[in-house]
Amino acid sequence: MSLVTVPFYQKRHRHFDQSYRNIQTRYLLDEYASKKRASTQASSQKSLSQRSSSQRASSQTSLGGTICRVCAKRVSTQEDEEQENRSRYQSLVAAYGEAKRQRFLSELAHLEEDVHLARSQARDKLDKYAIQQMMEDKLAWERHTFEERISRAPEILVRLRSHTVWERMSVKLCFTVQGFPTPVVQWYKDGSLICQAAEPGKYRIESNYGVHTLEINRADFDDTATYSAVATNAHGQVSTNAAVVVRRFRGDEEPFRSVGLPIGLPLSSMIPYTHFDVQFLEKFGVTFRREGETVTLKCTMLVTPDLKRVQPRAEWYRDDVLLKESKWTKMFFGEGQASLSFSHLHKDDEGLYTLRIVSRGGVSDHSAFLFVRDADPLVTGAPGAPMDLQCHDANRDYVIVTWKPPNTTTESPVMGYFVDRCEVGTNNWVQCNDAPVKICKYPVTGLFEGRSYIFRVRAVNSAGISRPSRVSDAVAALDPLDLRRLQAVHLEGEKEIAIYQDDLEGDAQVPGPPTGVHASEISRNYVVLSWEPPTPRGKDPLMYFIEKSVVGSGSWQRVNAQTAVRSPRYAVFDLMEGKSYVFRVLSANRHGLSEPSEITSPIQAQDVTVVPSAPGRVLASRNTKTSVVVQWDRPKHEEDLLGYYVDCCVAGTNLWEPCNHKPIGYNRFVVHGLTTGEQYIFRVKAVNAVGMSENSQESDVIKVQAALTVPSHPYGITLLNCDGHSMTLGWKVPKFSGGSPILGYYLDKREVHHKNWHEVNSSPSKPTILTVDGLTEGSLYEFKIAAVNLAGIGEPSDPSEHFKCEAWTMPEPGPAYDLTFCEVRDTSLVMLWKAPVYSGSSPVSGYFVDFREEDAGEWITVNQTTTASRYLKVSDLQQGKTYVFRVRAVNANGVGKPSDTSEPVLVEARPGTKEISAGVDEQGNIYLGFDCQEMTDASQFTWCKSYEEISDDERFKIETVGDHSKLYLKNPDKEDLGTYSVSVSDTDGVSSSFVLDPEGAGPDELKYFFFVLELERLMALSNEIKNPTIPLKSELAYEIFDKGRVRFWLQAEHLSPDASYRFIINDREVSDSEIHRIKCDKATGIIEMVMDRFSIENEGTYTVQIHDGKAKSQSSLVLIGDAFKTVLEEAEFQRKEFLRKQGPHFAEYLHWDVTEECEVRLVCKVANTKKETVFKWLKDDVLYETETLPNLERGICELLIPKLSKKDHGEYKATLKDDRGQDVSILEIAGKVYDDMILAMSRVCGKSASPLKVLCTPEGIRLQCFMKYFTDEMKVNWCHKDAKISSSEHMRIGGSEEMAWLQICEPTEKDKGKYTFEIFDGKDNHQRSLDLSGQAFDEAFAEFQQFKAAAFAEKNRGRLIGGLPDVVTIMEGKTLNLTCTVFGNPDPEVIWFKNDQDIQLSEHFSVKVEQAKYVSMTIKGVTSEDSGKYSINIKNKYGGEKIDVTVSVYKHGEKIPDMAPPQQAKPKLIPASASAAGQ
Repeated sequence: MSLVTVPFYQKRHRHFDQSYRNIQTRYLLDEYASKKRASTQASSQKSLSQRSSSQRASSQTSLGGTICRVCAKRVSTQEDEEQENRSRYQSLVAAYGEAKRQRFLSELAHLEEDVHLARSQARDKLDKYAIQQMMEDKLAWERHTFEERISRAPEILVRLRSHTVWERMSVKLCFTVQGFPTPVVQWYKDGSLICQAAEPGKYRIESNYGVHTLEINRADFDDTATYSAVATNAHGQVSTNAAVVVRRFRGDEEPFRSVGLPIGLPLSSMIPYTHFDVQFLEKFGVTFRREGETVTLKCTMLVTPDLKRVQPRAEWYRDDVLLKESKWTKMFFGEGQASLSFSHLHKDDEGLYTLRIVSRGGVSDHSAFLFVRDADPLVTGAPGAPMDLQCHDANRDYVIVTWKPPNTTTESPVMGYFVDRCEVGTNNWVQCNDAPVKICKYPVTGLFEGRSYIFRVRAVNSAGISRPSRVSDAVAALDPLDLRRLQAVHLEGEKEIAIYQDDLEGDAQVPGPPTGVHASEISRNYVVLSWEPPTPRGKDPLMYFIEKSVVGSGSWQRVNAQTAVRSPRYAVFDLMEGKSYVFRVLSANRHGLSEPSEITSPIQAQDVTVVPSAPGRVLASRNTKTSVVVQWDRPKHEEDLLGYYVDCCVAGTNLWEPCNHKPIGYNRFVVHGLTTGEQYIFRVKAVNAVGMSENSQESDVIKVQAALTVPSHPYGITLLNCDGHSMTLGWKVPKFSGGSPILGYYLDKREVHHKNWHEVNSSPSKPTILTVDGLTEGSLYEFKIAAVNLAGIGEPSDPSEHFKCEAWTMPEPGPAYDLTFCEVRDTSLVMLWKAPVYSGSSPVSGYFVDFREEDAGEWITVNQTTTASRYLKVSDLQQGKTYVFRVRAVNANGVGKPSDTSEPVLVEARPGTKEISAGVDEQGNIYLGFDCQEMTDASQFTWCKSYEEISDDERFKIETVGDHSKLYLKNPDKEDLGTYSVSVSDTDGVSSSFVLDPEGAGPDELKYFFFVLELERLMALSNEIKNPTIPLKSELAYEIFDKGRVRFWLQAEHLSPDASYRFIINDREVSDSEIHRIKCDKATGIIEMVMDRFSIENEGTYTVQIHDGKAKSQSSLVLIGDAFKTVLEEAEFQRKEFLRKQGPHFAEYLHWDVTEECEVRLVCKVANTKKETVFKWLKDDVLYETETLPNLERGICELLIPKLSKKDHGEYKATLKDDRGQDVSILEIAGKVYDDMILAMSRVCGKSASPLKVLCTPEGIRLQCFMKYFTDEMKVNWCHKDAKISSSEHMRIGGSEEMAWLQICEPTEKDKGKYTFEIFDGKDNHQRSLDLSGQAFDEAFAEFQQFKAAAFAEKNRGRLIGGLPDVVTIMEGKTLNLTCTVFGNPDPEVIWFKNDQDIQLSEHFSVKVEQAKYVSMTIKGVTSEDSGKYSINIKNKYGGEKIDVTVSVYKHGEKIPDMAPPQQAKPKLIPASASAAGQ
């Protein structure tokens, strides 16, 4: 059953998401519903309150029965009053409630009316909008139809006419054109578009009702031109032109200017610019891509004429289907190119793409195939994605989805498919089927009316699920019958309205039964039922119910009991296989259910369509160098075929690959992307919706090469000789033989000015030279030649030049002929030719070769002296240039007639150019080999020596297999030296050469020697193959083990189990023994001999001989003289090392390094120690005490030497000793070792050096650099302005352990500048710099001046030089004399104090100053009152000091007080300001 295609309204439908629903209407309905619920709740609460009050009253009444009559009367009276009050209150409440209820009901009624009105208005607006849209669509369709009916290409009714005017006159050009749509007119002057804005006021262009005018105001002489008007619309283009001649009053001022059309002659009937000529410059070729990639198909072209605003139409087709822009494809046409771009490729895009350029002049097109392979699967082994997803028969809640299956050449077969749907505007994909569907078609149900959906499909096999297919176009769930029920009603005038047919029907209540119930599609999994809606159907919405019954059961079962069907189609699932069913349908609306429809005929669920049979015979034929044409017979059963898949396989591999990834609908396919020269097999599978057929029979093996065609035409016909009655002609073979050898040539002749050609030879002539007899002397003749091969006779050549039949009698030779070229490279080529047929009066002695660039004037001679050979290599040409050549033969009488000029030759190496290779085969035969991938069946290898074809079978043998040919040298010797070349016929000049020739440029002896060496190398290689040797991985070598053992060994590439060997020492074979332990591991090829004791007696030559079948090998090692002494010394050393390591020993001897703290560390590693092992450090054989003993268990012993200096020079020893032995390690710190330590310390100090700092002193400015350690032995430099500073009186260089400094004494302005401190560590310079200039220098200099002044004052101030103790003890009655020496410049003032009071001089106290420096104070007759503190002040203008002396007086007979021994009295400074003030 053919599926219903998507109708036009689905294509034009605008697909929205759920937001398209009327929000205002939904809001009103929600408000109404909420208010209605509130009123219902209020009324229920009121009824509950009334019920509770009545219950209370009844309970009170029941209690009152127990009261007496009086009381009962009183009570009844009270109750009556209370009842009356309550009833009055209730009546008021009831009245109030009733009024409130009436008011609420009134408001609710108004609200209902408003809601109803709003709904009706909304419905009216929507209906009007729908009718308006439908009318617009209909009018648009009718307008489109009307426009198509009246549309036509532009047609000129009145053409332009030419004008001749005088200068400064105005001229108006007019023409009339008609067409629909209205043509657009553009004016041109001599082909250039006229722009009014460029020359304001010059031109005025008008258009009125098809009459178009161009007015030229105040024309001048420059306005003389041809004016054209081009009218264009969507259907074509026409043009008309006219000449305007502007003349001057004095014609001799300007020469007459010609115009496009002759003046005075009638206008041509040809109309230019009526069509476009399109010439493709670059075309897109066959393209291979993968899913998900991007690609652009582009053609560049030349469009004539090139009009900016008018262009031909570009159309793109895929498999003859016109393409339009979409989200997957973008098109561009303009600026001389047309392109089609794919942003995200799918297999849907595979196909034959055609670009058509359409104009009124015709169609230009180009086609090429685009192959799109499957993307990498998400799961290894999963199938490719399905493709060509289509939606059919869309209804309110139902759509059929179809697709095409993927090719599974290398994957397991597809088991089924999953169909997914997604509502437009969301990203929620929902799987439609729970179990995989077997066929490529599935009815999707459960859609919501009015919503839009997109679909995708995934394939499933045993490995997993494929990637999803490309999503389908959006489809809206709409009823297609709605438009059928729409009809137009004509009103007064020209107005009409569109209404539904339902509106014209009567008020049908219950709908009628559906009609025409039938099975539109039958499958094994489901049955699709279709029917026509009932008539009349009524205005209410219809629903359908489907019932089924097994034939013969008599009972009916409702299929869609849960959900009603709104579409006149439905897919019935869950049918039992093998049983027949009948169906009926009932329609329903809100009024009721209709009668059942007529019962269908029995239907059985089964696959109507079966898998197609395999295609018939498959034929593969040659097409191009990379493609093959595959044809096959259609299958016998081809029901509903979707297409075919073609697979290919390299012959002999059984690895099948898909050729196309999307089914093709025709039984012929061109397979591209094959390897030239490879052999392939092909097979085909047919595909329909049910599945794939079996593979067809495999095609015959075919080799990929170009197809057979007739040969191209010969060329270069040359007259070689003439005797007055006959002519000898020569020509060149066709450039391409058509894939088959050329069988011969046919030659035709005719006399000049005769029309008829006459056959010269009735049978084909094999050589390319022929003598034509029976000619008339003095007549002119011309000839043409055609080549013939198996495919037929090719096109004849162009007629030759006119050759006059007259005898040649000149003494010079005739022309050489058949100029050919080979080995064209980037800067050289080889030229060959044939000797002249006419040699003149003497033999030809040589040739000159001339060349020139194409279209150049002068010929350049290549060889200054003649060459006797008929070939020449032309070098020093320019790459990319095109040249022509000619040859002139020479004999004793002079230079003969030059040959015909050769065809142009482009000097440029072809891509993939290969050269001849020389080698030796497995049998030892020397050969020259050449490969050619571009061969055809007609191609032949031609081997030449010195460019003469080789025919000597005694010295050479040629073997050709496929595209590979070899030239074997049977008995190579020096006679085989020469230039060997090979050429391949029926190719684009494939050729190469190999030189074994002593001739050529350069010193002959050296070049000869080189080529002799090359031949000798090949001969040596041949001899090696014929007389094989056992290859060795390593020659005989020695290895020394511990204990001083020596191992001699070699390793062969391979040894068989039958291989034999022997060791020979000094021409004497040795066998395996305790002295010489010999063994061989044939698996690894290692042969070895170990000698435990190597002594002076073992000096000599060691040889190993190996025999393995025919192959042999030998390797020798000579240990004599110094070589033997080296081995012996190393063996002795290893023996001693072994003995040393039996006791405690040093695993690593003493070595040193420098720590980060700039300490030298001596380190050694010990091994094989125990608790009793004693370790000692010694310096110069004296025990070196350390704070901690080394921990021998760690195996590392360290000795730190802080602040290394020359005092640390000496020999340092580390000793190990116990009962097993002892070991010593020595390191001498002196000389180079000491220097290296200093450099290492310099490296650490240089990295840790601080920036330069400024320190001012009384002597000057000091620059300091602090570091971890500094010694004068480090290599340091101070630089000033990049000049090295030497230590001097002015600049003193020094340092301490913590810093290095530079003292600038008495700095001046010259000392300003940049200062650099460098410390060299033997490899790098570590620098620190300071710019001592500007403010930095000024501040430092000022501080220096202050320090200098302070130092001067300190030097010259008053001071005590010595003489006074701090404590004096004296007995009463004695005389105390305190004497001291003072200094000061100027002389200081001396003042004595007692207890900080001035001493009054008297006979008791006397002070004496001599020579301004000796001061004494005498106390005569000391008494106890004289005890106390005595002070002396010594000061001048620079300051001074105060010294205190404590005097203790004791009486006679008293014990002398215990006091500390007297010491020098400590002065107290007196500042200069105080002394100055005192002065």
